[in-house]
Amino acid sequence: MRNLILIPCLAVTAMAASVVLDRVAVVVGRHAIKASDIDRDLRVTAFLNRAAVHDSAEERRKSAGRLVDQTIIRDEINSGDYERATDRQAAEMLARICNDRFAGSDARMRQELSTYGLTEGQIKDQLLWQLTVLKFIDQRFRPAVMVTDEEVKTYYQQHLAELKRQYPADNSLTALQPNIVNLLQGSQVDKQFDTWLDEKRKSQQVDYRQEAFQ
Repeated sequence: MRNLILIPCLAVTAMAASVVLDRVAVVVGRHAIKASDIDRDLRVTAFLNRAAVHDSAEERRKSAGRLVDQTIIRDEINSGDYERATDRQAAEMLARICNDRFAGSDARMRQELSTYGLTEGQIKDQLLWQLTVLKFIDQRFRPAVMVTDEEVKTYYQQHLAELKRQYPADNSLTALQPNIVNLLQGSQVDKQFDTWLDEKRKSQQVDYRQEAFQ
């Protein structure tokens, strides 16, 4: 009879431990970021950067900041008619990682993933999200960007020595204008996105639970 009583007690203890381990770390508006979300982000980021996992309070705060930004961006994507990245695009990026880092060996990649406590599916999900964010940024901010001929000319003159090294065959303004336009557009898009995200952060109610970062 004692054993029958002990089993549910152990179950309750295990459930309580699970709740403690997966406690809420940050609340962003109506969304909750859990400790497990931060743990996974740390491991995914470390794998993609080919770095060791650092689980310090400082790194957990940095991770939480990334997840807060992702929550803000996800809400914006969900509220608009934005094109999303596809599973096929994420799979192609994962294949490139496998080829570049593991000579095309899925087994070697899965072995390294296991050292980070990750699955192939988790990495693919992260790549799908990153590609979706890039599409969102391009769709949301690039239409408002304008680059003038004068800006192109100024950039060309200021970076002529570098451009000559980079494009020795033909480094005339006419030949390099499309590349310079793309570069200047990208810079403006990044600035607009950073400004937008900063304003969104300020307008959000974000509650960091200090006990999750100790």
